[in-house]
Amino acid sequence: MRISMVSEHASPLAALGGVDAGGQNVHVAELSLALAHRGHDVTVYTRRDDPALPDRVRTDPHLEVVHITAGPVRHVPKDMLLPFMGDLADGIVEDWGQEPPDIVHGHFWMSGLAALDAARQSRSAGRPVQVLQTFHALGTVKRRHQGSEDTSPSERLMLEAMVGRSADRVVATCSDEVFELKAMGVSGSRISIAPCGVDLELFTPRGPVEDRGRAHRIVSVGRLVPRKGMDLVIRALRDLADQGRDDVELVIVGGGNTSGLEDDPEAQRLLGLAADLGIADRVILRGQVSRAEMPAVLRSADAVVCAPWYEPFGIVPLEAMACGVPVIAAAVGGLVDTVVDGKTGLHVPPQDSGAIAAAVAEMIADPEWARELGDHGHRRVRARYSWSRIAADTERAYQSALGAAAPTQPATARRSAARRLESTGGRAL
Repeated sequence: MRISMVSEHASPLAALGGVDAGGQNVHVAELSLALAHRGHDVTVYTRRDDPALPDRVRTDPHLEVVHITAGPVRHVPKDMLLPFMGDLADGIVEDWGQEPPDIVHGHFWMSGLAALDAARQSRSAGRPVQVLQTFHALGTVKRRHQGSEDTSPSERLMLEAMVGRSADRVVATCSDEVFELKAMGVSGSRISIAPCGVDLELFTPRGPVEDRGRAHRIVSVGRLVPRKGMDLVIRALRDLADQGRDDVELVIVGGGNTSGLEDDPEAQRLLGLAADLGIADRVILRGQVSRAEMPAVLRSADAVVCAPWYEPFGIVPLEAMACGVPVIAAAVGGLVDTVVDGKTGLHVPPQDSGAIAAAVAEMIADPEWARELGDHGHRRVRARYSWSRIAADTERAYQSALGAAAPTQPATARRSAARRLESTGGRAL
């Protein structure tokens, strides 16, 4: 199969931890590579945000990343990219030329607009392409939780619903998202589920462990934006201190580079909160950490805490579980699917720092039980969340879309037949 991925703001080559660089980057990179390893030819299209970027980067014999000039050749916050989606679509169609793919798969709602536009142009030229869509986050959910602080374009809710209803198939990442999609008017018969995965060769229980500064450590990983709830974990640390547990440190991974955190407003807010609560000496903001270093950081924790207000899926819990570390997770979105309460970690109510503190205290008080949770988490991830399995799930969604378009003949066969007819002057052999 020839597959085009569209990921307008989340390049698979980008450094993680910035405001607009996180789980979607990992998802696109790992899914594309896993599909390439299954023998498919995959091209990832993303927006050029640096003039030094090459036009094309081949990362595998079957995988290439293509930078399309669409809008200013510099970083633009993702919520300001909507006006450039037409240019992105035009660049994708130009790169396709006379050989469009079988599938174009949009990641995030604006990528879906570009994917639909590119497919429309290709279809009008007599070259059909099936469109699949993964949203990664839904504007309806974001608006529900952030209200007036939501910085998404005003058109998002309308356009996002249009993308969902227009795509040939929508790939949801968790069961909670399916209900949200149906509420947007997407037919359940056109929804598949393929969750995020984890690199099981990188994230393992055995390997280097980063040194701690105190007897116990909790870790939180994610983009430094308020909805990730890092402030809740800091408040939980204060609660633990009030209970006599002043031997716990918190490591927060994400945001700008360590040298640039002074320019990160959320980092400064978190540091200020820790100082106001009198626990600044126990809160460590690490900035960005490379993928290669992340397992050692996770293994150093008694527990990894994921406390977002909402979370479409969340890769961090999987990475922690793959390292054999128990997870304390807010009972929201995809975290309800991945973390099994009382088996691989603990669920806590969203936006409840006291519940986080209680869960941390429970795990620290019973290290044998915490290890058991970690062991169960590791087994669960290996059984259900390898990228090879996720790629197989996604491949089935592609095949469903292609089958619905041509029940008796896949798109590649149709094109081969058309080429054979052209080579014989239109005469059937």
